[in-house]
This record gives sequence, C-alpha cells and structure tokens, in this order.
Amino acid sequence: MVLKFMGSFTQQEPIPEAAIEAAIAVMRHGRLHRYNVVPGEIAETVLLEQEFAQSCGAKYCLAVASGGYALSTALRSCGLEHGDVVLTNAFTLAPVPGSIQGAGGKPIFVEITKDLVLDLDDLQLKIQSTKAKFLMLSHMRGHLVDMDALIKITDEAGVQVIEDCAHTMGANWNGVPSGRSGVVGCYSTQTFKHINSGEGGFIVTDNAEIMAQATMLSGSYMLYDSHLAGAPSNAFENIHLDTPNCSGRMDNLRAAILRPQLAELPSQAKRWNKRYYALEAGLSQISNLRLIARPKKEYFVASSFQFCLPNFNGVQMRLVVAGCDARGVQLKWFGANSPVGFTSRHDSWRYVDAQNLPNTDAILAVLLDMRIPLTLSMRDCEVISSIIKEEVEKIKL
Repeated sequence: MVLKFMGSFTQQEPIPEAAIEAAIAVMRHGRLHRYNVVPGEIAETVLLEQEFAQSCGAKYCLAVASGGYALSTALRSCGLEHGDVVLTNAFTLAPVPGSIQGAGGKPIFVEITKDLVLDLDDLQLKIQSTKAKFLMLSHMRGHLVDMDALIKITDEAGVQVIEDCAHTMGANWNGVPSGRSGVVGCYSTQTFKHINSGEGGFIVTDNAEIMAQATMLSGSYMLYDSHLAGAPSNAFENIHLDTPNCSGRMDNLRAAILRPQLAELPSQAKRWNKRYYALEAGLSQISNLRLIARPKKEYFVASSFQFCLPNFNGVQMRLVVAGCDARGVQLKWFGANSPVGFTSRHDSWRYVDAQNLPNTDAILAVLLDMRIPLTLSMRDCEVISSIIKEEVEKIKL
C-alpha cells in the first residue's frame, strides 16, 4: 500500500477562544476604527501596539493594515526619495520588491549563500557599486544572517537597515530580537505568519522621528497623542501638516484577535520548532538531500522548512514535486520558470530591472520548501518525511 499524507499544509489552527471573545466584544460595541473610542476607553489597537513593543524591546510600535504596507511606509519614513537604490535579498517574496517599487525606490538584489541568507561579501560590493543608503533585509523563510557582521558593514557604510521580519516574529540573533538590529523592524500578521489576523502588520523603531512619520502616513489625522507606544508629541510638530495620509491603519477587530495570540507566541514557537526538528531528523536520513545549516546564535521560529537536492536537474526536481504532490505532500520549488501560487523569484518581477544573480539562481534551482502548520501532528511529520524520502530516492541520478 502506498503511503499518503491526508492532512493539509494550509489549514491553520482555530483562533483562540480568548481572541474570539475579544473580537465579539468589539463587534458588539461597534467601535472598530482605532480612533473611535468612548471617554476612558483605550482602543484594542493601542493596547496591542504597547504589548508588541514590550515583547521585542522597542520604544515605539505602530499597527498597520499589512506587512507590505509596513515595509513601504518604513522606507518612506526613513527618507527614501524617488529613484533611490534599495538593496534587498535576491531570495525573497514579491511583497518585498513590491514595497520598494511602490515607495519609489529601485530594487537591487544581493546574492544569497547556500544557507539562504544574504551574502555579506556581495552586500559590500553592491553597497560600493550602487552607493545605496538603504537595505531592506528579508529574513526569508525565517533564516537569520549573522546580524552582528551585517550591522558592522551597514553602519560603516551609512546604510539604513529595514528588517523584513514577516517570517521571524519571536526569533532572535544572539539574544537580540529579530527586527531590533536595524533602524526599523517590520512584521506581518497575514494568515500564514506566526500570529494570524488574515492581514496586518507592525512597524517598530527606537527613532521618534521615523515613528512620527510612519504614524502620519498611516492616517492618524491629529489623533497621534492616543498612541501609548507612539512617538512623543514634539516629534510631530514639523511634519503633521506636510506628511500625506496614506491610510493603512489596523482596526480594533484585528487587534483584538491578535492580542491573545501574541501572549501565546513563545509557547507556539516551541511547538513549531518541535515539528521542524522532527522533519529535520526524518529528512537527514535521505541520501542526496542537503539540509540548511542553522547557526548556534540563531533562535528561529520555524513555520516552514527548506532543503536542497544539489545533484538534481530541472526534470528531476519536477518529478520529486509531482511525486510528493500525488501523495499529499505539497512542496514549492523556487526553480520553476513561472510563478506558482505564492512562489516566485527575482526574474518573475518584471517591474524590476533584470539582474545577473548566478549564485542565487543555482541555489533556487535545487531548493524545495514546505509549510509547517501547527495542525501537523508529530506522526504527520514522520509520514511526510517518509514520503519525501521515497520520492527522492526513486529518482535515478
């Protein structure tokens, strides 16, 4: 009998009961807009911002409508002007170059290493050749580059780092929370992220001027004093009449859903990593398969899993993907010529100038990726590993 996986890679756990009750309370009183409060009331969004800032040790936090909005707003708040070069990882997802382009910047990609993180040697070369003053560092699929080394490079070059932490909420490098090494950290609460409100995001920073700009851009009108985790009032004095309102606020309904999930994030992180290590143990037994090394200084929150088949060609990669799919295991291949679902690569984004990235292309050609929803059981992880093993080892090299 052929072993099959009968579960789902896209089914999330239910929203916690505490979050459902909080959401119902907001719906009952009807004040969903963050600035619609009664005397003495603190909006759910305001409380969430305060709690998120505390969770990662930031002075300021702004809750917004999406992770992509957070990224583009962060760039504009850091002083990006039309046509400015913004460096970013060659391995990332479409919202990252999309946010750069949308904010008026010019995306220039930096090569990655075999461990799926930014190549620091290529970063230095690209800084020198482009004179870039911005780096949007994408912690793609939860992999953290050596942040100490990176910040040394960017500080010496005068480059502002905006961290894309869509896949690293709750993670840290050498004890420093993801999003807190750069000037700004941006996070996502889209359904497949570590806390789930369907869509949503956060911007965190210790810079009052940047937070004031972001707050005005988000559409605070003149109500910024209500932000408990916001910039001080004097930071708004010279900008509040000159900054456009690009409405992107989070609402109280989503904030109510997120607050109980944020409180549970540390325990949820352990559950994700338990599944990651189970898959890692199973896949480590497969010949011709390379796992991604995780540095000792990296604490990750693994909501996905990546591995490479370094000796496989395109035909063989497609056979593995199709064979696993027929048995219920959904793998994403970043080497495909055309985008599939959420999966695309740098040459798919035609609004960005074509760029020569041979090292990244070679890595993506043999890279496979899968989600790790918390609805997977430990037995599911064993079954998935067994199916991948059988499909990989049936391919003749």
